[in-house]
Amino acid sequence: METQKVKVQSAINAPLKKVWEAYNNPEDIVNWNQASPDWHCPSSENDLRVGGKFKNKMAAKDGSFEFDFEGTYTEVTPYNYLSYVLGDERTADVRFSESNGQTLVDVLFDAEGTNPVDMQREGWQAILNSFKDYVENK
Repeated sequence: METQKVKVQSAINAPLKKVWEAYNNPEDIVNWNQASPDWHCPSSENDLRVGGKFKNKMAAKDGSFEFDFEGTYTEVTPYNYLSYVLGDERTADVRFSESNGQTLVDVLFDAEGTNPVDMQREGWQAILNSFKDYVENK
């Protein structure tokens, strides 16, 4: 069965360098990496290089559920592109491009087979929206 690719994107009113750094710095990641106000990211690790690993702890604020979102980088082109593979072998690609004072972040990821694709798209988009809000108000 072929994996469905899903795309989310956001135009962020900030320079590329600021966007890239906030997207990849664990001290920033813990501030924006959640899909809704009742979740948070209590910890983040990021070894930003090909073969390097990242791990973000995702947790419900009420303590009812948590999981590690983790993967391994397969490509890293600073200020332009990231590609990684998750523990379940799904892949994701993140592109950064700057135009007219904005930075466009495009994320293309493999949908998993458990939850509806629309739900996954909405969740990843909500996290990207949280990222946009964080960077624009930082």
